[in-house]
Amino acid sequence: MAKTIAVTNQKGGVGKTTTAVNLSALLGELGSRVLIVDFDPQGNTSSALGMEAGERSVYEALLGRAAMQECVEKTPWKGLDIVCSDIRLAGAELELVDVPQREYRLKNALAAVKTDYDFVFIDCPPSLGLLTINALAAADTVLIPIQCEYFALEGVSSLVSTISRARKSINPALGVEGVLLTMLDGRTNLGLQVVDEVKKHFHQQVYSVTIPRSVRLGEAPSHGEPIHIYDGKSAGALAYRALAEEVLRRNGRTAVAPPEPPKKKKDKPKDKKKKKKSAKA
Repeated sequence: MAKTIAVTNQKGGVGKTTTAVNLSALLGELGSRVLIVDFDPQGNTSSALGMEAGERSVYEALLGRAAMQECVEKTPWKGLDIVCSDIRLAGAELELVDVPQREYRLKNALAAVKTDYDFVFIDCPPSLGLLTINALAAADTVLIPIQCEYFALEGVSSLVSTISRARKSINPALGVEGVLLTMLDGRTNLGLQVVDEVKKHFHQQVYSVTIPRSVRLGEAPSHGEPIHIYDGKSAGALAYRALAEEVLRRNGRTAVAPPEPPKKKKDKPKDKKKKKKSAKA
């Protein structure tokens, strides 16, 4: 049974989608079976992986017009499947207003496919509406990306409050998977101060890996590729690979290294002695 992780932060621009895309893709690369659910009407997760919503998307699954199995698509990347999204999802909140148990629509839809995966990631929209509430109801844990800037700290208390309310009202078992510090510029004192403050607040829940500011991380989505495919040697790719390994360790799983390409057979060296004898003859 998959562990379902909602990647969420009410504040936008904190690296939420970047984290959902690259972490899920690298977990797939390391041997896990992973499903990522694009649950944002902007559809950025889908496009970042070179995918787009077809006739069946998370919108149809949420409204019960299609089974979740019919909405799952394979990505070009090892071990990773996706349920795509597009702007139609924005209307779901209005269409579900009078539907009983509307907070559990995503949870019920995912139940049919969870046994096929090790991890299910839900990339949430940067708001606290019905979509995010559905994600929190469906999740076992939340992964919280926090940008290493001053204003990011202001949203921490409201985020903690949101998780607390979700536990009381819709999901008593909801836990914190981890807190990820993103967009760190290690050259500035402010960035390092934010790191210290977040660690004081969340303690051991903060991942030891921090994600640096990286031009390559910003470029990869425009090519429809996760960072380890776009530039596997970049600082961003190395950081997300280390994060994937840390997530596996925290969940008692081991990484499976991708198979090495077969080595070319070297030609046997010619017998020099035979050459000399033939020369004398």
